[in-house]
Amino acid sequence: MKDLSLHILDIVQNSLSAGAQNIIITIDEDAVADRLNILIQDDGAGMAPDVLERVTDPYYTSRTTRKVGLGLPLFRQNAEMSGGSFTIDSQPSKGTVVKANFGYHHIDRQPLGDVPGVIMILVGSNPEKEFYYKHRINGKEYVFDTREAREALDGIPINEPSVIRYLKEMIRENLQELQENKK
Repeated sequence: MKDLSLHILDIVQNSLSAGAQNIIITIDEDAVADRLNILIQDDGAGMAPDVLERVTDPYYTSRTTRKVGLGLPLFRQNAEMSGGSFTIDSQPSKGTVVKANFGYHHIDRQPLGDVPGVIMILVGSNPEKEFYYKHRINGKEYVFDTREAREALDGIPINEPSVIRYLKEMIRENLQELQENKK
């Protein structure tokens, strides 16, 4: 995967496959502390302890269509290559929490990528699910919550193409404002 947003997309797809209804995505950038943290939390089926032990092994997958599962192992590898860390906590019937921490300025840290695009792919493809996305940059934050968006839309489907375009641009503008204010 070329950037971290694609890792987020992959992990959230795992959450959706596990039956999650509510997904929290938190990105915390702190250039001064030299860290970038990504947290993805869901209320899906969770994993049994024996599965949790093997889930970062690239030769283990719960899928029947192929014999390897590279999403979590690559995410872990990318975090550790940048001087960071990676953890997964999961309990059956309670959900899963994936945390990846990266060295913000580390040469091996992948770029963040198109996070607004990924968020809108997820929302547009799963309009019945709830997504809560929080992005902090040096202490300032922006939050996008599908519950609030639906309320503001007053009956217009959240996956209407014009709505998706508008929401994507709204997220992009808010993140750009955070970027500009970090200096």
